[in-house]
Amino acid sequence: MGRLKFPKRYLIVILTFISTCVCYVERVGFSIAYTVAADAAGVNQSSKGTILSTFYYGYACSQVPGGWAAQKLGGKRVLLLSFVLWSLTCALFPLDPNHVVPIVMARLLVGVAQGFIFPSIHTVLAQWVPPHERSRSVSLTTSGMYLGAAAGMLLLPSLVKYRGPQSVFLAEATLGAMWSLLWLKYASDPPRAEYPKATASGFGESLLPMRGSQKVKVENGGSSAKSSKIPWKRILISLPVWAIVVNNFTFHYALYVLMNWLPTYFELGLRLSLQDMGSSKMLPYLNMFIFSNIGGVVADHLITKRILSVTKTRKFLNTVGFVVASLALMALPMFRTSGGAVFCSSLALGFLALGRAGFAVNHMDVAPRYAGIVMGVSNTAGTLAGIIGVDLTGKLLEAAQTANSDLSGAESWRLVFFIPGMLCIISSFVFLLFSTGERIFD
Repeated sequence: MGRLKFPKRYLIVILTFISTCVCYVERVGFSIAYTVAADAAGVNQSSKGTILSTFYYGYACSQVPGGWAAQKLGGKRVLLLSFVLWSLTCALFPLDPNHVVPIVMARLLVGVAQGFIFPSIHTVLAQWVPPHERSRSVSLTTSGMYLGAAAGMLLLPSLVKYRGPQSVFLAEATLGAMWSLLWLKYASDPPRAEYPKATASGFGESLLPMRGSQKVKVENGGSSAKSSKIPWKRILISLPVWAIVVNNFTFHYALYVLMNWLPTYFELGLRLSLQDMGSSKMLPYLNMFIFSNIGGVVADHLITKRILSVTKTRKFLNTVGFVVASLALMALPMFRTSGGAVFCSSLALGFLALGRAGFAVNHMDVAPRYAGIVMGVSNTAGTLAGIIGVDLTGKLLEAAQTANSDLSGAESWRLVFFIPGMLCIISSFVFLLFSTGERIFD
């Protein structure tokens, strides 16, 4: 009896999952390490917000170029180059809150490098993964972000406590180097026999509706993704693409505000020590990991069993996720205990992750050939949300601290969480009105 063959596309998905996990260990790690070092140096909240948001300036600059590079050079190569660059930067980075310029330059460089990662991943997955596996494949890959954030929240505060903030960056650089070696050894471009599966011209095709003019092109063989002209104008004026963009902005506004400021909320808003909270501080991100994969499995089940169309599936999961998250976000400052805050933040982040089975997979529905490009465009908006949300939160908290003398009262945090809550409601309506599950770019 022969051995069961493990499909190569599964290995690719697992490796991309690990890559997002490592990236978010890095992001959470910087937030934790810098917060400890900055508080010790007496840095104010507004200045902390500016430094924490610096990463996203670099990240925003490389999203669309990242999609273009992945399209032209191949996602496999661009992804490896990105990891090597940010890992080296972490290894050489000196953390000193009193020397702002080196911190800003390092965070910009890490941001630029990591900006190539998600467009590259979407390009790789669009090549390897057939349509009927896309929801759970993308959900598994992106859930690595949340598992990485959970692991970072659980382990890194203790590392900072016993080895100092600088040790975090050496640990992150080591993880990045280890992943790079794995990717170099096991990753490959799909063999030609795999392309009919990976593109929308293979199995699962009937589940992914196309408009009439595109069916003829696919039946006649279509054209190579690398050689075809990218329809920039059509992408930028497409309402379904803008529905993805708006929801990506909102998702990342809420995620980045919580990721960068939740440690401060626990420490200064609730007077809790991250070290003393134990494993409970990782629950919001662990919940994201669980709900992201639930969303992917549910979406693929609804589509493959023809319970709902692709369009209705995306709209249903996106709406449920964002509406529940909005309620949890706006309720968060009302809870003044560790358990209540963890529950509310876990509910908010969990249902935001569920919503990714709507808007985040939709890149591959509407433009499987240009998934990296569309991802680059929408992730640019998500990165701008990081710049705006993280920096604005720092300014809101600085104003609240001036008005209330400290940040321990619920009123100091109400507007911080109300803004992303309202954005979730608005974005869910935009997605209901303008999104589609049909392929609109051939």
